[in-house]
Amino acid sequence: MHRTVRLFLPLLRLLLPAAGRHRTPSTPQTASRRAEPQPAIAPRRSPARPPVLLRGEDVPLVRPYVLTEAERREQRLRRGRRRALWLAVHGVDVGPRRIHGLEVAA
Repeated sequence: MHRTVRLFLPLLRLLLPAAGRHRTPSTPQTASRRAEPQPAIAPRRSPARPPVLLRGEDVPLVRPYVLTEAERREQRLRRGRRRALWLAVHGVDVGPRRIHGLEVAA
């Protein structure tokens, strides 16, 4: 062994004892220091329910990103309303072009 290892090994064992189950006992444990056994706590269980089974016939095979024409129109209107609100917050007025069926100048 190297001299430095022989010098520092006892010092390190004294200052930094190993942690965990595999630690070598430096002092024997007495019977008075034994930990009292903790009562076992039963794990909580949810009420018994039958498992949910999904059959292939019950699940519609529709791609969620494919929109119908009505959904596309609604999405376009919603996007326009959001854009108008964002512009209004920043001081730009883009009010409606038609109010009660009459054309309004912007």
